[in-house]
Amino acid sequence: MQGMSFSSLKRHPALIPLYVCVGTGCIGAVFYTLRLATRNPDVSWNKSSNPEPWNEYSNKQYKFYSPVRDYSKIESPAPKY
Repeated sequence: MQGMSFSSLKRHPALIPLYVCVGTGCIGAVFYTLRLATRNPDVSWNKSSNPEPWNEYSNKQYKFYSPVRDYSKIESPAPKY
């Protein structure tokens, strides 16, 4: 296939930004998926040690970015069980 080897990239240098953008997008997608799998309180990997991990996140910020609120100072409206 044309454009898939280093020698063809030397002949068609306009494909280099395309490969950089696609590679950056793939790395970003993998990073975000791993972040959701490890940081989201809805995901529980070990149910025997902590069957309800979402109870620990009453005042923690687990959103990626929140410019408006500081979650450490806000009291959670969720009931404590």
